[in-house]
Amino acid sequence: MTTIAVIGAGPGLGAAVARRFGREGYDVALISRDRERADALAADVTGEGISARGFAAEVRDPKALEAALDAATATLGPIEVLQYSPVPHRDFMRPVLETGPADLVGPIEFSVYGPVVAVRQVLPGMRALGRGTILFVNGGTAVVPHPERAGTSIAFAAESAYGHLLHDTLAADGIHVAQLIIPGAIIPGHPRKDPAALADTLWSMHQDRHGFRHFADDLDS
Repeated sequence: MTTIAVIGAGPGLGAAVARRFGREGYDVALISRDRERADALAADVTGEGISARGFAAEVRDPKALEAALDAATATLGPIEVLQYSPVPHRDFMRPVLETGPADLVGPIEFSVYGPVVAVRQVLPGMRALGRGTILFVNGGTAVVPHPERAGTSIAFAAESAYGHLLHDTLAADGIHVAQLIIPGAIIPGHPRKDPAALADTLWSMHQDRHGFRHFADDLDS
């Protein structure tokens, strides 16, 4: 079996995805800004019989992200599945009329440059395998821009466009690219937005390989 790399891994969705894919036999690379957090998360799921390792990278630092993905490949094996799901910073969410050019640098680095770096780093390995899956996870502003959250609205729209282009371009190579929109917050116990339910959805997207955009719940939820 090969590896899933979760970029932006945390104790909610990241841990749930690690458990879901780990139960299917995948090794799991958990990539977070904080190495101690990533290692602790990896230790938790390893205790459940899953092969997992933590790696540190700030997604706005291309060299660090490349190095983390290279280390994951060297340690665990080829990355067959890439999930890009870091949680945006709160300061990316300014009202549109209070958002200047400098305020968009962070969101664009986070939601556009980061995904481009990650995809380009794993794509040769996926092509060598002859298969792969790339999963983008975004909030509802990727679909319906919000005037009070200009940074994420703009950057998520760009990330969505990039993902859709990849979906159309890489299908012939056996590489499926899809996006999961999670409206509102991830809610423990919610039938569709509980972390484990979302992990099941992401597993189904990887397995079914149909379409680009999927919704975890209704947009007005």
